[in-house]
Amino acid sequence: MLAAYYERRGSSDVLDVGEIPTPGPGVGEVRVRLQVAAVNPTDWKSRSHTAPMDFERQVPGQDGAGVIEAVGPGVDIARIGERVWVYHAALQRPFGTAAQFTVVPSHQAVRIPDGVPVDQAAALGIPYLTAYGCLFADGPIEGQTILVHGGAGAVGHAAVQLARRAGAHVISTVSSEAKGVIAADAGAHVVIDYTADGAADAIRSAARAGVDRIIEVDLTRNLDVDLAVLVGGGAIVTYAADAADPVIPVRGLMTRNARLSFVLVYGFAPALLADGVAEVSSALAAGDLVPLPIVRFALTETAAAHDAVQSRTPAKVLIDIP
Repeated sequence: MLAAYYERRGSSDVLDVGEIPTPGPGVGEVRVRLQVAAVNPTDWKSRSHTAPMDFERQVPGQDGAGVIEAVGPGVDIARIGERVWVYHAALQRPFGTAAQFTVVPSHQAVRIPDGVPVDQAAALGIPYLTAYGCLFADGPIEGQTILVHGGAGAVGHAAVQLARRAGAHVISTVSSEAKGVIAADAGAHVVIDYTADGAADAIRSAARAGVDRIIEVDLTRNLDVDLAVLVGGGAIVTYAADAADPVIPVRGLMTRNARLSFVLVYGFAPALLADGVAEVSSALAAGDLVPLPIVRFALTETAAAHDAVQSRTPAKVLIDIP
């Protein structure tokens, strides 16, 4: 099969594209003929990490979509031909989604509802499951006020949609008018430009009783504002690691009985992950999810696709699989 891969960690120039053996599905697994792969920050971060390689050759990519074309023992043969989106394809596995084929456990290949474009399905995994965990790890959020920082980013965009669908009042911050349109189209009730003067006052005005839960993408930058608007007993949930660890204001958090949580989708308990997949699937089938703007790359341009995500291209980066 044709695949992008690397045999040593480093910058994007370690990525090659060429023919490698096609994997076969083992017990409980399916092989998916991929059509589109999505690129996430975790892809370039894993590739550039200084830790030793887990495998001699790594195909990057956690998310993608395509058609099941083979199943292993224990999987219903009726799944062959099913359109699916996949997640965690490269999690402790050598065959990610930047390839013509990937092999994953059957439950990590999720049926795509009829009528849903393959591009939208390919981009669901990491962003939407992360957003689900950030929002619902402590229980229902109906009636709560949720502040989503970065509502035009992949996880923030997903969080706005899932929170709105769950019956929350959703406030989102963005850094430009164009990003504000994206967050508003996703369902944010109030959109605030955090680069403008008085952003904290605008959040207070939009959430007069305070914010119950904050979905945080930049804890170091936003922590003072978060504490200023958070209700007593509220939660700040962060899913992105800063370049340097932030200084944690213990007393400020303690006096509010606030909770500060850190989320990494790869460590979700199986039950939380399954609940997230079920909710994302239901929302997708109901037509409650809208995709981000897209930037496309060919499989031969996988290195450029990684670079685009690393440079924070304001769109979802997809790779077309030939």
